[in-house]
Amino acid sequence: MPIQKVMLVDDDPDILKVGKMSLSGVGKWEVCVALSGKEAIKMAVEQKPDLVIIDTSMPEIDGVTTLTQIRNLPNFQNVPVFMTTTRVEQGEEVFYQSRGANGLIAKPFNPKTLPQEIMSKLQSLGM
Repeated sequence: MPIQKVMLVDDDPDILKVGKMSLSGVGKWEVCVALSGKEAIKMAVEQKPDLVIIDTSMPEIDGVTTLTQIRNLPNFQNVPVFMTTTRVEQGEEVFYQSRGANGLIAKPFNPKTLPQEIMSKLQSLGM
């Protein structure tokens, strides 16, 4: 599955800055960023990303709610969505997968290897 556009959703502007530099610079992808779940849902409709990365802990609308609402948008059932979190515990990835995510990315992520980590996860999923 070719990835051209990635949407990164996080309430931390520093994570968005580093993530965008990594995904666009190393991954060579077009990147759109959202500071909230509400903004992400609107942006998903407008931007139609090929991949979505959502922080699990955000104010107002948390990551799981954002994920659910994005999955309910037309044409987003098969778009890969990864969650990001600083608290990776045993069973955490299974929990988010049961909510509709394709996987989990630990924060802080390495900006030099983030795109490669994403592609590796997509390949392991057969995408």
